[in-house]
Formats: sequence, structure tokens, C-alpha cells
Amino acid sequence: MDTYSPLYLYIHTSHEKERGTSNTMALRLGLLFVFSLLLATSFAFADDEVNTTEDLLIRQVVGDDHLLNADHHFSIFKRRFGKSYATKEEHDYRFSVFNANLRRAKRLQKLDPSAVHGVTQFSDLTPAEFRRNFLGLKRKLKIPKDANQAPILPTSDLPEDFDWRDHGAVTPVKNQGSCGSCWSFSTTGALEGANYLATGKLVSLSEQQLVDCDHECDPEEAGACDSGCNGGLMNSAFEYTLKAGGLMREEDYVYTGTDGGTCKFDKTKIAAKVANFSVVSLNEDQIAANLVKNGPLAVAINAVFMQTYVGGVSCPYICSKRLDHGVLLVGYGSAGYSPIRMKEKPYWIIKNSWGENWGENGFYKICRGRNICGVDSMVSTVAAVTTSH
Repeated sequence: MDTYSPLYLYIHTSHEKERGTSNTMALRLGLLFVFSLLLATSFAFADDEVNTTEDLLIRQVVGDDHLLNADHHFSIFKRRFGKSYATKEEHDYRFSVFNANLRRAKRLQKLDPSAVHGVTQFSDLTPAEFRRNFLGLKRKLKIPKDANQAPILPTSDLPEDFDWRDHGAVTPVKNQGSCGSCWSFSTTGALEGANYLATGKLVSLSEQQLVDCDHECDPEEAGACDSGCNGGLMNSAFEYTLKAGGLMREEDYVYTGTDGGTCKFDKTKIAAKVANFSVVSLNEDQIAANLVKNGPLAVAINAVFMQTYVGGVSCPYICSKRLDHGVLLVGYGSAGYSPIRMKEKPYWIIKNSWGENWGENGFYKICRGRNICGVDSMVSTVAAVTTSH
């Protein structure tokens, strides 16, 4: 079925009209048909900025009543993401959740028109399941009041656009799996970038070391500690890394996405060390300046719009600033343009930890300028020391 079929024109012409008039009318109708086809096709190609041909069928499902039915979408969803369910009851339940998420994506699309919302690998999860398994910023953990504050940097000569991916400081997108360990990926990403700036080498660092070994606690909140798949905080993880002496390579301490195991940290295999870390002020120019000077930044965000995010610049009209997800700020752009939605917004570029099949090849763009979803509220920068191998 052609999703973008042009509107058919039904014209009744009189047999009594002369042939010349009929031919003229036919020519006009033909031109109108071609114009309609070109217009519809242009919309299809515009959406291809963020979707493949198959993705148009399974992901961009929230704005057109003429698209295929939910059963068909669910079948394609299962095939695309390798989903299978043990029983018919589980299958039927997940289908009902999938349907609810289609409706939810449609609502979020209206609140966030400059992004594209639709079907993702999380579309068979309830919001509560999604938060429990794929977020992990521990709300009880807070940045201490006496935390080091990053010095104020000059902002007059900041580049209009900047992306650390273009400068070799960002490792490939990783996948935290069904483990609330986002905080560990945000931590390693920031230290990977800082270590690159300090040594000239981009080394993938071990999140599993943090999951297994980091139990750093908030001194002002009893029982609030980094807790593996049950959540943590980036600044606490930097504190642990500073005390432990550093982090091992990913290849030497492989990520399993599970916790409860024994700590296997080997000090003889440290690949990156923390020199210091500090908190960046709630000022977007200072955040940009620290990003450009010091490398990718560990940030926290509210992820309510991320479960259904497909692409574009997310700039919701309303979004909670209650932080629940740790991510990595790697760059910014002066204008993100979505042809269909006629929006042009400056944006931050966020590296996520849900694999390359999510978002824009694993990355998220979110509006700059208004602390959208709390993205400016908890920002930390880290410096690394040189290690010799």
C-alpha cells in the first residue's frame, strides 16, 4: 500500500462539450495530478531524514489515520526488534501495551512537534517498566552543596556549532541493556573524552567496574549510594574513580548488564585516572564553553519524551525537570530543521546508552535555551591525568 497516495480527483465532464475544451481540462487535470504526486512524494522524502523505508511503516505511526493497522505494526515491530513472548497471554498483554504506546506517542508528538515520535524498541514496555529498566539516575543522590564549582570561562568566541564526534573524543554508542546503569555510561563517556584530551588516545572504559565496585554514598543522605543496576549518580562515580585510582578498559572488564557480582577491579590495568571534577553552573553559555574546552560533559535529564523519540530536535512545550536519566553531552548545533514541522531550533547533541537502533543512531537532540527537561540542571565536567602503558 502506498502510504503517501495523492488525493484522487473525480471530475464529471459533459459529453456535450467540445473536444478542445475537454482536452484543455484533461491537460489541467493531468498537471494537477502530477503536482499532487510530487507534493506527496516530497513529504515522504522529508521524513526519510530520520526513517528508512521500513521505518516509515513501523515508526512514523502517530500522525496519519491512513496508515496500516496496529496488528500489522505490531508484527513489523516484533520482526524489526527481534521480540518474542513466552505465552499467548504475554503476547496479548504486550500488544495492549504497544497500542497504548501508539496513543501515547501521538500525544507526545503534539507536545513536541519539532521531533518525530513513534515506535521504538521500547514500545511494548509500560512507562514504569521503561523507567525501572532503562533509566537509573538515583533521585536520592544529590550533588553535595560543597561540590567544586567549575570556573567561569569566556564565552565570546564560542563556535556556532561544535561536535566532539568530529574531533575523535567520543567512543561508539553503547547499550546498557535492561539495567538501570545509565549513570555509569554517562561517567565513562565524560572520562573517555577527558582522557582523550589528556593523552591523545580514545579508550573505551569499563561501566561494569562502576556497576560492581562503586558503592559511593551521599554523605548528606543516609542510604543513598551508587547501586549498580538500581541507579547511581555521575558525581558519586567520579568520586569513586578518584579514590580507587581510575577505571579499567572495557575490554579488560567487560560489561554484562547485571549486578550483584564481585568486584574484579585490577589496579595494574587502570586505563584512565580522574584528576578532578566539578559542577558547571546553570548557564547555557558556560555549559557550551566547558564542553568546548574540557570535552564531553556528564548531564542528567528527564527522559519522558525519549521512550518514543525517533529523531529531530526535541523541544516539548511542557517537560518535567525531575531528573531520571544520565547521558553525555557531546556537542551543540545552531539550528535543527525539520522540513515537515517547519521548526528551526538551536540544540544540544546527547549521546545515549540504548544502542544505535534508538533515536538518531543512538543520539538525541534537545532544544537549547530554556533548560528543557532539566538538561542544564546537573552538568559535570571531569579532567583526566596522563597514564603510561
